[in-house]
Amino acid sequence: MYEASVGLFVPYLRNLSVLLDKGVAYAETRKFNPAVLLGMRMAPNMYDLAQQIGEACRHATVAPALLAQCEPVALPPLEHDMAGLQARIATSIEFIESLPRAEIDAAAELKVFFKLKNGTELPFTGRTLLLTNSVPQFFFHVTTAYDLLRHAGVELVKKDFLGRK
Repeated sequence: MYEASVGLFVPYLRNLSVLLDKGVAYAETRKFNPAVLLGMRMAPNMYDLAQQIGEACRHATVAPALLAQCEPVALPPLEHDMAGLQARIATSIEFIESLPRAEIDAAAELKVFFKLKNGTELPFTGRTLLLTNSVPQFFFHVTTAYDLLRHAGVELVKKDFLGRK
């Protein structure tokens, strides 16, 4: 359970941070404000890049916290600036790496409730939380962030997403 949560979220959050760095470098090379990238979205009713990153961090912190039976880290309000998003990613990584492995590993059958933004609580076991909600949600948002940057012209390839050297 630890490897399927913390062990998965941390490297991909680090990759997401690198993707943002590449977006900043791209903007600076082409002489435009990198914050322009943060407002990009795939469709008018989809989250923009900043919100995609915010949601990736939310899923990466809430699920392991529920499994460890502790409160998730309180992330500050989402800002549309690169430094703030990088800080959010770093805070998320630091928090989930601090969670107790034994509790998370023992949480496969633990009854947990994932709270939606509207206040609705969805019941899960620890295993189903990861497999049917948090991991798919996390990768949806990380993939969408990658796709938005790629669509903007940032020179990215699959190994940037995967984090392979």
